[in-house]
Amino acid sequence: MAAQELVTIPTRSGVTESYLLIRNPPSATPKVVVIAFVGGSGGIGLAARETPMKFGPATNFLLRIRNDLVDADFVEVVVDAPSDKLPQGMSDEFRLGQDHLTDIRAVLGDVKKRFPDARIFLVGHSRGTVSAAALAAKLGDAVQGVILMSTITNRDKQGPALSTFSFTSIRIPVLLVHHRDDGCAPNPYYNAERLSKSFPLISVSGGDPPQSGPCDSQAAHGYWGKDAPVTQAIQNWMLGRDFPREIT
Repeated sequence: MAAQELVTIPTRSGVTESYLLIRNPPSATPKVVVIAFVGGSGGIGLAARETPMKFGPATNFLLRIRNDLVDADFVEVVVDAPSDKLPQGMSDEFRLGQDHLTDIRAVLGDVKKRFPDARIFLVGHSRGTVSAAALAAKLGDAVQGVILMSTITNRDKQGPALSTFSFTSIRIPVLLVHHRDDGCAPNPYYNAERLSKSFPLISVSGGDPPQSGPCDSQAAHGYWGKDAPVTQAIQNWMLGRDFPREIT
């Protein structure tokens, strides 16, 4: 099991940002730091939990794969909603806005002090892609790439998502990952396929029978039954190695 460290840092006036630092082994000097943005409201409530934290199979994909992702080359930083957005979590407008950028700049500063030689990648899953895409466009070469997984491209009752976002505003390397059978209405595969004209896309097929609703993690939307090959593929991309365009 990977080692966990809860980190809480000040950001804006009167606001703190918590993140869970996950690594294995605990003394790892990584080549890559993955800064992960979970879906839904993005509110995990990390500061109220004791480490080591336990997350079941129904948790967000980026938390579920933590023990597969981290190794001697990779550490994972799972970002919570900031203190002024808990417990309700973050809206799309907040994820797209200046305050979120300020908070994550503080996280980046802290991470770079810990791992000055590591490359940093943003990774978002589902609604977390709103954060990852918006931040990637604004942070420039402060980070080395962004992975958008199950990208939320259609507006829904929760907000605009990335329906009006200009993906051409991202000037760093982008990788898309999407399940062909993603049944979550705001996250259709055909929009990822359209974006693949500009960015590389890993298309995922198959997996285990769903054990959750179509927008939850134990379904095609969360690559249920495909954790290991999907994790391996995104690791390879971040390390500059060959990676599959199809996972079946």
